[in-house]
Amino acid sequence: MTTTTDTRQHSGTPTAGHVHEHSPRMAFAELVPDFYRAMLRLETAAAKDLDPTLHHLVKIRASQINRCAFCIDMHSKDALAEGETVERIVQLSAWEESRHFYTERELAALALTEAVTVLTDGFVPDAVYEEAARHFEETELARLLAGIIAINAWNRIGVTTRMVAGHYTPRTAS
Repeated sequence: MTTTTDTRQHSGTPTAGHVHEHSPRMAFAELVPDFYRAMLRLETAAAKDLDPTLHHLVKIRASQINRCAFCIDMHSKDALAEGETVERIVQLSAWEESRHFYTERELAALALTEAVTVLTDGFVPDAVYEEAARHFEETELARLLAGIIAINAWNRIGVTTRMVAGHYTPRTAS
């Protein structure tokens, strides 16, 4: 098997030896613009009144589970731009062993994120849902669930269409 190398590093600085970046499979947003706009509205509705820090953690963790490199890149950069720490983002993949980095509310949200994202048992365990319900009032819990569902949908778009990580630039506050 022959591999080509790309001289670009994640930061845009040339570095020899990196594996060549893959191409996306399709320009999904251009091919189904009405669906894409609906997804953007879904995302906006899900984020309404949800703590942005918590929402970033949920989006990053679900994206890690779903192995969506584009979404991991995007949501990590957005979180950093909004003041999240590198340490908390790095520890997300091992949050159960790094509980001391997160609040009880964040831990409950992360557990719910994993349960909703990985439905291998076919359901969200009662204990996980009840713990989340203990930390979030009902409307906020519904918003959290909406956010988890939305990022899972985005992840499926990103992974299936092979969106390319590394080129996203976070929006800046104006």
